[in-house]
Amino acid sequence: MNSKDKILSLPDLQEQVQAWRSQEQKVVFTNGCFDILHLGHVDYLEKARQLGDKLVLGLNTDASISRIKGPSRPLQDEMSRARVMASLLFVDAVVFFDEDTPLELIKAVQPDILVKGDDYTIENIVGQDVVTARGGEVKTVPLVKGYSTTNVVKKIENQNKL
Repeated sequence: MNSKDKILSLPDLQEQVQAWRSQEQKVVFTNGCFDILHLGHVDYLEKARQLGDKLVLGLNTDASISRIKGPSRPLQDEMSRARVMASLLFVDAVVFFDEDTPLELIKAVQPDILVKGDDYTIENIVGQDVVTARGGEVKTVPLVKGYSTTNVVKKIENQNKL
């Protein structure tokens, strides 16, 4: 499968999720910007995927990232980020969302398991009420210490100053 084929519109994703559910597969959902892929991302997504059968990744659009992180972000455009994320074996689908939070996307996808990093508490995870209301689970997975896009950017900036 080509990585492009894993990047789905919301209606196509909803159809795919129904197909997975008809095969009794558990759908895991997570989201993020994933501006520069690093070890922390890979480890996190691998752990998230191990919680179910299929991993859906909600990816912030460029406009969403700029509103949240400022005008200097994202560093890579949304299609570049989506292709990189879709190329990972343990990511089964990528879908964009333009809002500041993935709440509407979570309502539309209705995942069986909602996952974020352990820098969140379960009660503070957007969409946790939606998922638990339909009998799903909300989980956190341990993050690899010291890895973040912000840290990578700072390291690059510091090296450029030398």
